[in-house]
Amino acid sequence: MEHKEQPSYINHRKRVKEKFLKDGFTEGTKAYEVLELVLFYCIPRVNTKEIAKDLLRKFGSLEGVFNAPAQELKKFPGITDNGVVLLRLMIELTHICAAKSVDKKTVFSCVDEIGTYLLGRYAGITDERFAVVCLQNNGNFISFDFIGDGDKSSVGVSTRKIIEIVIEHKATMIVIAHNHPGGLALPSGTDLETTKRISEALKHIGVRLFDHIVIADGDFVSFAQSEQFREYLK
Repeated sequence: MEHKEQPSYINHRKRVKEKFLKDGFTEGTKAYEVLELVLFYCIPRVNTKEIAKDLLRKFGSLEGVFNAPAQELKKFPGITDNGVVLLRLMIELTHICAAKSVDKKTVFSCVDEIGTYLLGRYAGITDERFAVVCLQNNGNFISFDFIGDGDKSSVGVSTRKIIEIVIEHKATMIVIAHNHPGGLALPSGTDLETTKRISEALKHIGVRLFDHIVIADGDFVSFAQSEQFREYLK
């Protein structure tokens, strides 16, 4: 009986899955490797590495792929409605897990813990958004709210809305945050002015602005941790 050699993609998929089960994703994992594995489950019987690379070239990042329009995604080989649903699911699961990772019993002990939490809440968001995290003085979590939506370069921030949220939740200090989609996690001149304005407004009601965190490309900059920007919180 003639022995038929297995298609190369079968062994490749097996190796990729075994590596993931052993090590998970690390800092050294490339974006195409993450996407390649996801595509295993919506594109059968082919090597998805090149499709993953093509998607990343087209949409720029994992977040760009996961948020890409359905009709654009379906132009790529093997991606059907089921594939679009799976890709969308990646972002939604991240948001759900981030939201569920804290509750009213959570106490943040440092800025890095707050920053990591916010990275999850902002995962996959491609428009600029402003958020408020309400806390007690001991770092006890009270609430998280998105309060402003903008385009890729600006976001409206209402000091009045922030104060309303603070009063509603009886917070004694807050962290504000916003993202720079496609940019760097460095505060702009407008960000500095906004921080100072909000800090001054909160002082009138006895609430402390603990930090302003700027998020971009899976990283964040904390005003509280920066000697250069810390003064804008005072």
